[in-house]
Amino acid sequence: MDIFDLSLLLPIAVLGLAAGFLAGLLGIGGGMLLVPGLTFILGPRIGDPGLTVKVAIATSMATIVVTSVSSVLAHQRRGVIRWDIVARLAPGVVLGGLIGGIGLFAHLKGQWLALGFATFVAWSGWRMLASGSAPPRRGLPGTPGMAAVGTGIGTLSGLVGAGGGFLAVPFMVACSVPLHAAVATSAALGLPVALSNVAGHAAAGWDLRAAIPGAWGYFHGIALVGVALCSVPAAQLGARAAHALPARRLRRAFAVVLWALAAYMFVQGLRG
Repeated sequence: MDIFDLSLLLPIAVLGLAAGFLAGLLGIGGGMLLVPGLTFILGPRIGDPGLTVKVAIATSMATIVVTSVSSVLAHQRRGVIRWDIVARLAPGVVLGGLIGGIGLFAHLKGQWLALGFATFVAWSGWRMLASGSAPPRRGLPGTPGMAAVGTGIGTLSGLVGAGGGFLAVPFMVACSVPLHAAVATSAALGLPVALSNVAGHAAAGWDLRAAIPGAWGYFHGIALVGVALCSVPAAQLGARAAHALPARRLRRAFAVVLWALAAYMFVQGLRG
């Protein structure tokens, strides 16, 4: 049984620690690492590359619920979360999450999801470095604009299994929000992103045949629990490290991580 399989449990534990740390460090919910990591770990057990990507995305989003709470608590202790931004983006984020999770996720091929994931993550890495080349001079948009941005973040997050930080952080930095505050605020946004998308993925996979041992619908139970347990303490450490690093180094770390993960998922998409 998978529950006693160390060849599954050990890499899941390592992945959970790494994802939790990145969630706290970069405010990305851990999904940017979890989706490629789970695709690699679960691929041999599932066999179907397209289904593997969907399981990785849905399971990643479910673990982000737990990781986001831990990360938010760590950032809130430092008082840098912009709750006014969270309140303005959250309604659109929830709507977009339901659109992505229910309306699109089940109908797109896993190959296209992998390629879409790689494209948007690579673009986010470029935007993060570009935003540091010159001081941003624009502010946040009005209520309609924030609603539209939130909907876009929620929809794309649902399709690629991420907490939205890969879009939210570059957006806020481009709108003159300091990087450390953007990372902390993105971590807070990860919770409504994850909750809405988990609901969407659960509905999309409700009638999915039990083709995966230890899975319910698109959610892999052992991976979900293992990552969640390991990511919580790691997210606390990541949040501490984020506030200790200079903004320039944090921005570069964000971009490098995103590009590495984008390259892996791009290869997976081409192979799929």
